Amino acid sequence: MEIEALRSFVAFVDTGSFTRAAMQTYKTQSAVSMQMKRLEQELGKTLFVKEGRNLVLSTEGQRFGLYAKQLLQLHDETVTTIKQTQVGTQLYLGCPDDYAESVLPRIVALLHGHIKQLDLQITCASSQKLRIMLDSGQLDAAIVTRLPESDEGYLLQTSKGVCVSASGSNLSDADPLPIALFQKDCKFHIAALDGLMKQDRHFQLLACSSSAAALNAIVAKDLAISAMAECSVSAPLNIIDSETLPPLPVVAVALVISAKAYSPINAELAKQIARAYQGYLE
Repeated sequence: MEIEALRSFVAFVDTGSFTRAAMQTYKTQSAVSMQMKRLEQELGKTLFVKEGRNLVLSTEGQRFGLYAKQLLQLHDETVTTIKQTQVGTQLYLGCPDDYAESVLPRIVALLHGHIKQLDLQITCASSQKLRIMLDSGQLDAAIVTRLPESDEGYLLQTSKGVCVSASGSNLSDADPLPIALFQKDCKFHIAALDGLMKQDRHFQLLACSSSAAALNAIVAKDLAISAMAECSVSAPLNIIDSETLPPLPVVAVALVISAKAYSPINAELAKQIARAYQGYLE
């Protein structure tokens, strides 16, 4: 059984997409499709079935996925152990800026608890950009925002969206309403603007930024209100309790890992970290 075919199969299991599986394994989609056909021929089982216009794992494919991950993990651990020449383990981690104060510190502590002599390199960017970096092999893992119904990665926590203002602010009653939001690829950006337009509420988009520090500073100076995940809110910002503002969605925060060969973080370790993280919240 070809190890690279297993790697492509596991990439599909983790991403649910032949396009992303091909990107993460640096192959064309046709090459990945040929690998999957050879796997099915070798196993004598159908690993994929059609669901609408998409291909999904069959029952046999789901069973094989469990073994494929174990085989791939054992292979990569063996090769890494034999070839390891440096003392430290280098890991490239991505995190959206708005989770840098809340989610990231716990993940950093857990990673150092599981990996000895860890050389951790952190990149802050939006979830969308982090996924691109994962697919291109620039990151080993990333903390991302996903929709609650998605099964991408390993769930860390869910958090509802809230509107925030400076302490003692009356801006939520202003007309037009001054707002400062994360960039357009943020789910709260879209939900906030869409909700205000449906309410026929006049607003002024004061600023957009990928930096949580920049938005927090604007809000703290009482120049605007903003929208973010409740888990990202910290002093001196206050959550606005008002029915005049649109409701915001609940999002899920997940740890996603790359499918690249010999990554220092594999599926089993990601599961352990996610479980331990959830233990912090209980």
